[in-house]
Amino acid sequence: MRDFETISEILRYNEEIARKFFEIEKKILSILNYTDLFEVLLTEIRKKFRVPYVWISVIEKSEVSKFIQSLESSELLRDRMNVIDKNSFKELVGEHTTPLLVNEDLKAYFILLPKSRNYFIKSLAIAPITLDGEIIGSLNQADISRVRFQPGIDTSLLERLAVKVSLCLSNVTAHEKLQYLAYHDPLTGLLNRRVMEAVLKREFNRARRYGGSLSIVFLDLDNFKQVNDYYGHDSGDELLKYVGSHLLGLSRDTDVVARFAGDEFVIILPETKKASAINLTNRIQAYFSEHPFQQREESLPFSISFGVASTDEGSVKDPRGLLKIADKRLYSAKKAREKNKSKNIPDNQNQTTIEFPVNKEKR
Repeated sequence: MRDFETISEILRYNEEIARKFFEIEKKILSILNYTDLFEVLLTEIRKKFRVPYVWISVIEKSEVSKFIQSLESSELLRDRMNVIDKNSFKELVGEHTTPLLVNEDLKAYFILLPKSRNYFIKSLAIAPITLDGEIIGSLNQADISRVRFQPGIDTSLLERLAVKVSLCLSNVTAHEKLQYLAYHDPLTGLLNRRVMEAVLKREFNRARRYGGSLSIVFLDLDNFKQVNDYYGHDSGDELLKYVGSHLLGLSRDTDVVARFAGDEFVIILPETKKASAINLTNRIQAYFSEHPFQQREESLPFSISFGVASTDEGSVKDPRGLLKIADKRLYSAKKAREKNKSKNIPDNQNQTTIEFPVNKEKR
């Protein structure tokens, strides 16, 4: 009789555990964004199973890690997410997707822990999660009890949850990509023209309302067609990504950098007078002069022309007019450069001009 009661108690306990896992799975399956998915997952596991520590580890440069920045607005996720090097992760977890239970020699696993808080743990459960068949991180639980996650415990339900999380990640990633592409240029990751025009209108109206200054820089690569002709379109794409990423790095957090079209870029500079915008163009030219783009152990030649316009100029009446003036000045700068080049007059010291060899074969 006692054995029957013991077995019944075990069955009831297992049913309760299975029910809790099912409730979590049901809650996450319809979610279509990373923030809600991870917040619900971590909160529900901690609440239902009374686990002191629950967090997500994401492998650096994985598909999901690209969207980590969008999660920083969530205080919960800032505390309960950790980005880890791929090799370090695989040294700990390996290539298998079966959950790993550890309650000895935990020091090696501390690199999985978020840095934002102190963790006092004696046992750990690591459930790898995948995206389209590739391991991209893990769902982790830890306890101050050494026996909570001791090796040998049945992990089938945790493994099933990890599979459901992986399926959700696939759905969420597809949805997030569509959302991302609606606002960003797919090649450079910069804001696209449609968003740039909306931001420019907002900042123009703000500058007019509060009497501030707004400047805009319109720029493009002078030799881009030649880059594509001589080095190939793949190299041209890499050059655009190189320029775009460094334009972001050279700008302030309050500035807006966008890809306008082709090899054309726009930088919106709130609270910036024209002279300061021109100083930025000089810094950009100086940077690319000192840091030429390297492709196949070879410097790939390119130069940049700029057009600058500001609301400080009385002739500017609307955001479209501001952009048009900058575009016109960019065109004039390019024409002046071509004219100087035909007369063998060198560019000024802040400009990068490298000739393409006449006899160079196209790739």
